[in-house]
Amino acid sequence: MSHHPDVPPADRASPFASWHGDHAGIRVPDFDSAVAWYTGKLDFRVLSTMALGEKTLAMLCPANDDSFRIEFIAGPGCTARPAFDELIDTHAIGGWHHLCLRVDSVDDAITELRQRQVRIVSAPKDAPALGLRFVFISDPWGNLIELAQQL
Repeated sequence: MSHHPDVPPADRASPFASWHGDHAGIRVPDFDSAVAWYTGKLDFRVLSTMALGEKTLAMLCPANDDSFRIEFIAGPGCTARPAFDELIDTHAIGGWHHLCLRVDSVDDAITELRQRQVRIVSAPKDAPALGLRFVFISDPWGNLIELAQQL
């Protein structure tokens, strides 16, 4: 990926220099259904769970990556996002849009996801300016996941 010429170098002297990505939180209405979908369709692994009042929290990670996690916040009071047929329609909702997972091959991932009946929201696209090939999928609650491959 090419960087914008005005991007400053990393600042190791910043008081925030130790910050690194850790996890993304996803609100889901039903804990058991969400765990079943993410473990059954995407091969995520459940690392831990805990109760927090009426909610259940869980940390999950991809099949072969312990460094990135998704936190489920499950329980009553959750409104699902709409299921979109076109990626452009998703841009109408403010806030967090998606999370992205790096893959070796977008096309191989899509082949397997279709066999697992995962909703594919966009056709794979190349973005040479970003150095990526990408596709968007959705869980049953409308949460978007981008799969990105380095070109």
